[in-house]
Amino acid sequence: MIEKNAKHGAGSTVLIPVFIPAVVVMVLLVVGAISNPDLAGKVFSSTLTYITDSFGWFYMLSVAFFLVFIVGLAMTRWGNIKLGPDHADPQYSFPEWFAMLFSAGYGIALLFFGVAEPVLHFSSPPQGSPETVDAAKQAMQIAFFHWGFHIWAIYGLVGLVLAYFAFRHGLPLSMRSALYPLIGDRIYGPIGHAVDVFAILGTMFGIATTLGLSVAQINAGLHYLWPSVPVNVTVQITCIAVITGLAIFSVVAGMDKGVKRLSILNMLLAVTLMLFVFIVGPTIHILETFLQNTGSYLNNIVERTFNLQAYSHSDWIGNWTLFIFGWTIAWAPFVGLFIAKISRGRTIRQFVVGVMLVPSIFTFMWFSIFGDTALNQIMEHGYTSLIGDVQNNKAIALFKLYEVLPLTSIVSFVTVILIITFFVTSSDSGSLVIDSLASGGALHTPVWQRVFWASTEGVVASCLLLAGGLSALQTMTIVSALPFSIIMIVAALGMWRALTIEGHHQRSLTTDVQQRLSGTRGNGLWRQRLHSLVSFPEREQVLEFLATTVSKAMHRVERELVKEGWAAEVHTDEEYQRIYLEVVKDEQVDFIYEIRLLEHELPDYASPQIPRPDDAQKFYYRAEVFLRRGGQSYDIFGFDQQDIITDILDQFEKHLHFLHVSPAILPWRMEEHDDMLTSPPEPQEQELGAEPSAGDDKQSPGKPDE
Repeated sequence: MIEKNAKHGAGSTVLIPVFIPAVVVMVLLVVGAISNPDLAGKVFSSTLTYITDSFGWFYMLSVAFFLVFIVGLAMTRWGNIKLGPDHADPQYSFPEWFAMLFSAGYGIALLFFGVAEPVLHFSSPPQGSPETVDAAKQAMQIAFFHWGFHIWAIYGLVGLVLAYFAFRHGLPLSMRSALYPLIGDRIYGPIGHAVDVFAILGTMFGIATTLGLSVAQINAGLHYLWPSVPVNVTVQITCIAVITGLAIFSVVAGMDKGVKRLSILNMLLAVTLMLFVFIVGPTIHILETFLQNTGSYLNNIVERTFNLQAYSHSDWIGNWTLFIFGWTIAWAPFVGLFIAKISRGRTIRQFVVGVMLVPSIFTFMWFSIFGDTALNQIMEHGYTSLIGDVQNNKAIALFKLYEVLPLTSIVSFVTVILIITFFVTSSDSGSLVIDSLASGGALHTPVWQRVFWASTEGVVASCLLLAGGLSALQTMTIVSALPFSIIMIVAALGMWRALTIEGHHQRSLTTDVQQRLSGTRGNGLWRQRLHSLVSFPEREQVLEFLATTVSKAMHRVERELVKEGWAAEVHTDEEYQRIYLEVVKDEQVDFIYEIRLLEHELPDYASPQIPRPDDAQKFYYRAEVFLRRGGQSYDIFGFDQQDIITDILDQFEKHLHFLHVSPAILPWRMEEHDDMLTSPPEPQEQELGAEPSAGDDKQSPGKPDE
């Protein structure tokens, strides 16, 4: 699959054909921006103007397609498919998962635009008279539209495609995998390398430019709290250094100890700020506007989705809507890959609801609380000076709102802390994503690589800030969204094709458990089934069953298949107490039938009348069937050889039928990724992004659940 050790750096997981070009291009772009920022700004600005004028319709149509596709997919029967093996469970609880995806997505954007955007649209609406009731309604609808479902549809589509192909079909967790339906195994060659380089550059400059904008808001907040702190580049670079140091500490700690804990802290602080403004602000007015604005947004979502102001020839769409959507598409490799990284084990429907609905509702509440409070102060209390302050400096908007609220200094200080922690989360999660991209999709990389990328983000941002090249590189990132939107469309169509084929797979391989255990086999099997329901075997009994009855049955099938010219082999894995039969057919999906020993807690109804001492047996064991797509949740302990052979042949027959009805089957064989299908996640103590232990470079195929 991904290049062998010869193409990796010594003592690292770095993929040389991706790492070197990404670093070289990065250095050249930074040097170019530093040497002549004015020229760079003109070139990128003219390019941006051309693209928004000529391809604005394509941006809007693409985003509409992303939204319809991801919502429609969740509503189909495919919504129940898991992003991983059928037996996989989510690695993170829903609150932890939501906190991480939201913090990485656009938590920092809400702090920057939560007050600024509604005030700016109110003072200068795209249509109608400014500073009127209609302008206020329009301002909130626009803010909802810019930061609602469409944004998360972009992030969600990339995350869904990557999680599906990586965890369901064993492809690398890398942007290259999104192109598999188009170019097949060539994703492991120069084309795949180029896609990952492109994703690294977009992520790096996206984070670096946003870091530059964020420190401007931090600097404004510090100056507001302590006027002796000047607003200048020196203070902002110092802030970058501090944030980069915290990000390095977080990425060294790993996903669970670093990113997850910071994300939870972010959400707690953000919710605290929301509740404070909600309580001390115009509470009833906020509730009323939240409902009204949400209804107006949903009522006009179709019209706004396709509104390009074609008859007015205004540049407002290019400066706002296309800018925000283009920026989001450019960031989609980073946020989408990070969301995919933390979403293994969830169903497609759970993923879509979690990624689309929950963050959008939170966003609507945020804009209603902060944006409508600001508009209420302007319209009802004459705080019109806020408009001029925001127009002069968007970074100061939130702090200026606090001036009319109690506990101004305390709330402003908490806000500065939240801005820092939000961006530390974006920086460290971005570093993990870039490191994974530069390593060909590796989930576990050395600490020095993560530190390198986190440090590089700070260095790039500082250099661009000194050179005044942030706006030029920001524009470049927006321009890069055009080709990536095409990649996203191709990836979506490829996923649809893959799901269609998987539909054949499920119909061919899925059968009711009771049908498997029906009387079509031995006449006495119903007695064995009844016995298995009310008996609770010990570990040694099941191990002996695997070593004798199951082993003999599988070897009998193996011998007969070999006689028929099929490549079949029985494998025994004593370390994980399992045995499996593997049948290999060239250019086809292999057949795997596995019996695995699994431990379960003894239920309360097991001999309830008999009191058990504290040291009595608390667990029982099952011999459960696993296929390539995961656990089948039925136990064959107590079957005789003939029953086991019959079950193997039943599953093999369904597998052959699947191959027959799917002649255009997805061609990947996953020779180096079988563990992604029949294995569980890594043990909890081995975190994503953590240093792997010796011998963890490659799992044995089909490593069972911990």
